[in-house]
Amino acid sequence: MPEKHLSTQFDSELNSVSTRVMELGGLVESQVQQAIHALGQFNAEVAHKVIDTEKRVNAMEVEIDRELSSIIARRQPTARDLRLLIAVSKSTANLERAGDEAEKMARMVLSIIQSGTPRNLPASELRVAADLASGLLRKALDAFARLDTVAAVSILKEDDLIDKEFDNFMRVLITYMMEDPRMISPSLDLLFLAKAIERVGDHAKNIAELIIYIVKGADVRHSSIEEIESVLK
Repeated sequence: MPEKHLSTQFDSELNSVSTRVMELGGLVESQVQQAIHALGQFNAEVAHKVIDTEKRVNAMEVEIDRELSSIIARRQPTARDLRLLIAVSKSTANLERAGDEAEKMARMVLSIIQSGTPRNLPASELRVAADLASGLLRKALDAFARLDTVAAVSILKEDDLIDKEFDNFMRVLITYMMEDPRMISPSLDLLFLAKAIERVGDHAKNIAELIIYIVKGADVRHSSIEEIESVLK
């Protein structure tokens, strides 16, 4: 991921930690996809696998942070190298939180299954948003590996689609609960699950913003797409 550094050893360390981040990303991406599968099939076994994976995700985050702290202490990087290490740390945190959201999704699926009413819920309405969020996370990881700012901007634009899908689902779910008050409790589980899906997209968006921070040294959080595109010109 990083450009060739004057210090061969430093360059090797950067590549090593970058590889670890990609491994973490792959694990979290798989976790999200399994959570979506558990939702689509109301599969308790898969949901439990998602929850069990969370321990590995947490352990990898701690290991990467420890490695980053060691590099910073020993190498005292400046300028772009320091930006890279800071962004890697923040990206790692976003990946771990995306994993947390996958775990929440799995727990909500289990709660819905235990309620005994899963087949009566409009869970299929969430499929589009779930696929968008999973795809966005995959694109964010690919863009981060290549430090691709064009792809990063595309990800920021796509996140709006997930927000729109969430809003649409909210309207569907409210109508559903009004028509059958007995479904309010399991429907609330589905609402929290939908929010977790939206948050996965938000974490992918955060990673995209960090790519721009690495490449341009500009903090584009809370900036409009127009402002971000102006920074990249």
